[in-house]
Amino acid sequence: MISTGDVIQLLPDHVANQIAAGEVVQRPASIVKELIENAVDAGATEIDLIVKDAGRTLVQVIDNGSGMSVTDLRLAFERHATSKIRTTEDIFQIQTKGFRGEALASIAAVAQIDAVTKTDSEEVGNRLIIEGGQVRDQLPAAHPRGTSLSVKNLFYNVPARRNFLKSNQVELRHIQEEFLRVALAHEKISFRFFHNDAEVYILKSGNLKQRIVQIFGRKIEAQLVPISEETEIVKISGFVGKPESAKKQRGEQYFFVNNRFIKSPYLHKAITEAFENLLPNQYVPSYFLYLEIDPSKIDINIHPTKTEIKFEDEYAIFAVLRSAVKHSLGQFNIMPSLDFDQNPDWAFIPSAPKNGSIKVPEIRVDKDYNPFETKPTPSQIRPVHEFYQSFTEFETENNHPEFLLNQEEIAFQEQAVMQWMNKYLVTQHQGELLIIDQNRAHQLVIFEKLKQNGTGNALSQRLLFPVEILSNETEIQLLKNIEMDLVKFGFDVEFHGEIISVNALPTEVDTEKVPEIFTDFLHELETHDQVQFDVEISKIIAKNTAIRKGEALMPEQAKHLAQQLLHLPEPNFSPYGKPIFVQLQEVEISKKLK
Repeated sequence: MISTGDVIQLLPDHVANQIAAGEVVQRPASIVKELIENAVDAGATEIDLIVKDAGRTLVQVIDNGSGMSVTDLRLAFERHATSKIRTTEDIFQIQTKGFRGEALASIAAVAQIDAVTKTDSEEVGNRLIIEGGQVRDQLPAAHPRGTSLSVKNLFYNVPARRNFLKSNQVELRHIQEEFLRVALAHEKISFRFFHNDAEVYILKSGNLKQRIVQIFGRKIEAQLVPISEETEIVKISGFVGKPESAKKQRGEQYFFVNNRFIKSPYLHKAITEAFENLLPNQYVPSYFLYLEIDPSKIDINIHPTKTEIKFEDEYAIFAVLRSAVKHSLGQFNIMPSLDFDQNPDWAFIPSAPKNGSIKVPEIRVDKDYNPFETKPTPSQIRPVHEFYQSFTEFETENNHPEFLLNQEEIAFQEQAVMQWMNKYLVTQHQGELLIIDQNRAHQLVIFEKLKQNGTGNALSQRLLFPVEILSNETEIQLLKNIEMDLVKFGFDVEFHGEIISVNALPTEVDTEKVPEIFTDFLHELETHDQVQFDVEISKIIAKNTAIRKGEALMPEQAKHLAQQLLHLPEPNFSPYGKPIFVQLQEVEISKKLK
């Protein structure tokens, strides 16, 4: 090996800090987490979070905690400086939030810092200004007891990192989640959260149930089932939601170990097993569960964000947690239970009336009933005028060349269309047998119409009595982000505290479908990073207003739906990408009949 001289060198501090920042500061929400947790560790009883431009311009945390001395203020921004640990053994007895001593130094390396702090013992506070990891100024400053730490212009000196940030809507959602995780772990602390000078959350000190209701709205209060269990291994407290409050999307699932939020698919499985046979497939229960464990029995330093931990006896904790949830569900009559205090020999024997004789049941037979007749009963038939309305409007409002009938399609009008099993439409087209999924076909017809409405041409129906939906601050904020999109489609929505008032609807939407439609809106907003929501609105309305499988149609309705589908330029797939029909050629059928 040929030596080429010394090539290994020590990195300058500012470069090392910028590299470390890549692990600690992934997005503005990372800063929010670190600063709020430091305020909690400082013993604050009041904490304010002030954010501008979803954290790009400013993240500021103000607390009334113990504050820092002039020396501590300077040392706090040095690497591996911390007040939380002294020896290696201390890592295995962690009771505080942050402890690694890298966070503030990493944040200061990629932002501009303005920190002001004061302790009780000092007459005047101190101010420290840092830019890109370099101290620019340190001077006395008037300030009440506590600390105000402002992080400005995140990634101003690392533009490549700034380009990786998502939209303000997405980044704000991550900030809200970090804020709520700390707020749910410390219900005795008062929190306030402002974004662009607008109030997002005002959380007063109280008990855990009050804190959950403050965050998720009054609608959740009646759904909370308390959990309480104490063993030598773990103490469990908190709440789970009743089965009827379960949702398809995740979002209200919180585990805390020693007041620290954690993620644990393993413990989540314990909850789902406790709810076995109580929830439909793919539904997830809400839970807010707090575990107290001897700190020496867990390792919380296995992940940079400290949201994943190792348990010394995870199998026992799993069993205790599952048992505690099952017990509470049974205790509050959520699960079926047997009454062992009642004599089973006579518990369910009906008694005869004191006066009068027992009437023998009558059997009535419909002599005209024909089991082979497939004609739907009047109660099953959807009124023709309702079904035609969306199609008729679609024809009259969309006079584009691609929707005009050609000779082949005119000939199709004479073809018979049969409904089969109240799910499929069967007809002949271009010498082939078509079997059409009626639900997916109607979805696509409505979707194509709504795409035109989304340009601002929507027809709207004003409601005599608004539809009111009980919600919470997080959901309302998500809907406010798409309010103008909703207007384009014909919705008129107002927000009053925790109430969403829907005053007008697109003409395609029935009032009883409104809660389900808005639930789907929120599901999409919570689970996907949506900047333009127009297409999703069209898909959700189409899904909720299309005819269902199992719904009987009159022959005229069936034919009209098949016609409208085949008039579309691309009739093969539903708005959700699922095939709408299958084609069978005469050759295939002949082979099967040999």
